[in-house]
Amino acid sequence: MSTNTTAETAYASPKAERLARYLRAELDRTDGDLYVKGKFIADDVDLSPKEIGALLVQLQGSVPDLAIEKWSYTSATTWRISAA
Repeated sequence: MSTNTTAETAYASPKAERLARYLRAELDRTDGDLYVKGKFIADDVDLSPKEIGALLVQLQGSVPDLAIEKWSYTSATTWRISAA
């Protein structure tokens, strides 16, 4: 089994790749960290908030150029996204 971690194999699914692409684009538009809640970006990425939460957990530590961490919980999990 190969341990190749190129951009093509870093994503478990096309949905994960789409979410990572969206997060990179949003980070490029901001001047620092990005704070997101799945319920607020669901329409932008055509995923449910539950799918977004599960995908963000999968993406934590597996995308070399994004630092993803659970930041807080107030009516929904807030995620902090920054450039790694």
